[in-house]
Amino acid sequence: MSLTPELLLHGYSIGVFPMAETRDDPEVFWVDPKRRGVIPLDGFRISRSLAKNIKRADYRVEIDQDFERVVDACADRSETWINDEIRAQYVALHELGHAHSLEVWDPLDRLIGGVYGVVLGQAFFGESMFSRRTDASKIALAYLVDRLNRAGFSLFDTQFITSHLASLGGQEITRAEYHRRLSDAIQRRADFTGPSTPSPQEILQRRTQTS
Repeated sequence: MSLTPELLLHGYSIGVFPMAETRDDPEVFWVDPKRRGVIPLDGFRISRSLAKNIKRADYRVEIDQDFERVVDACADRSETWINDEIRAQYVALHELGHAHSLEVWDPLDRLIGGVYGVVLGQAFFGESMFSRRTDASKIALAYLVDRLNRAGFSLFDTQFITSHLASLGGQEITRAEYHRRLSDAIQRRADFTGPSTPSPQEILQRRTQTS
């Protein structure tokens, strides 16, 4: 099956997403899990250790500075579902303004963590994340959840739930419940690029206020 940006957006609008078996497998298949992973935007958890690392502020956070490098970093592991076809089509989605990356950089301008995903209405579909320093991916998620809240999003889809995501507040919901939330979210508008990047103090203050 050949992917296109239009086909990808249609897939997300009806609750499915593409994967490949391996990096070298040219075939792509659609996935519609019976139970779906989500992070409630009012339920993101920041542990004491993560709060300490956020507060250290020995990093900077950007959006869409190097989308392709984020995708490549997410695929840089022994097993990945990101093949060449998927990579190319998500880069195309990014160029059309439908896919975004949030990056964590160290003081030497090295990319140490990040996450990327697709935007449709008020839904953000998290695709993958990576970390090259302790808690860098968690820092990325903390900034991402803050951005989604301030930009007016109502659904943060993580596809599946891992122990990593569960520790941050991730939950599983039924397919029917997911489709209900999805149907509502894609009919409304949100602006991913609208909010400015907050300071570490603002991130922690807002999370404390909503906890």
